[in-house]
Amino acid sequence: MKNRSGIFLLLLLPALCFFSCEKEVSFDLGTAAEKVVVEGTIETGLPPYIFLTKSIGFFSKVDLGTLSNSFIHGAKITVSEGTKSFVMREYQLSSNGVSLSFYSVDSADLTALAFRGEAGKSYSLKIEYNGKTYESTTTIPMPKALDSIWAEAPPAEEIPKDYPNSMLLFARYTDPDTLGNRVRYFTKRNSENFLAPYYSVYDDAIINGSRIDIQLAAGFNRMDSINIETFGYFYKGDTVIVKWSSIDKSVFDFWRTLEFSYGSTGNPFASPVKVTSNISNGALGVWAGYGNTYDTLVIPQ
Repeated sequence: MKNRSGIFLLLLLPALCFFSCEKEVSFDLGTAAEKVVVEGTIETGLPPYIFLTKSIGFFSKVDLGTLSNSFIHGAKITVSEGTKSFVMREYQLSSNGVSLSFYSVDSADLTALAFRGEAGKSYSLKIEYNGKTYESTTTIPMPKALDSIWAEAPPAEEIPKDYPNSMLLFARYTDPDTLGNRVRYFTKRNSENFLAPYYSVYDDAIINGSRIDIQLAAGFNRMDSINIETFGYFYKGDTVIVKWSSIDKSVFDFWRTLEFSYGSTGNPFASPVKVTSNISNGALGVWAGYGNTYDTLVIPQ
């Protein structure tokens, strides 16, 4: 009995020492330097659009006022396709008390109005703001369309109880036999805008030159809350348009790392994710070219 008491004390003493040495530690993370954030696109048949904002602190309160105040005004933005260069004009919109700002071609310049993205061309972006210059180049790859799209009912055990008209969307795609093709897709349901799904980018590292069938999830607005029961589904009677967009490697890397960071948010076991930007001089974001094709399906009732 005496030996057991001695063993118990030997085990207890280190534990008491450990807890007696506990100390509350606080970290002062400081304030990160404000950065320029770019979301610019140029698509086949469309003029360039650039949203220019300031980064928001990790612990900052984010509301509509914060977002409105994050837009950068007065920047000089130039887009060039090699032989022609155009200085973008800033436009401002207000809706429900929220002010939005973006840059695009000058609507008063007929030559600029005719400036549209073309497949197979590269486009450079130059942003001059607050004494600094930020640059990027993107390519609009030649588009490769889907072979077909169709809808199927989910397996009986997976149909959401309160949404019996739920449908899954599928596509068949034949990848070109040259390695290095990358795509991002969006869906438009009825009168919605084109929206990207949770994971929207694919490359052909594994399926190069193959014909594959893939499931396409419904896109969603990331500002909305997610209903897990209906997430990713379409419905009988929907008119669905799929925008299937060819992208270059830098655009693929940006969206792949950004979407991976979405998936790891809140996971204490996930590795930190560095979102890859293709903008120079420390700016965040992406300048993205999209070579688009479109497919439409009316899902039968």
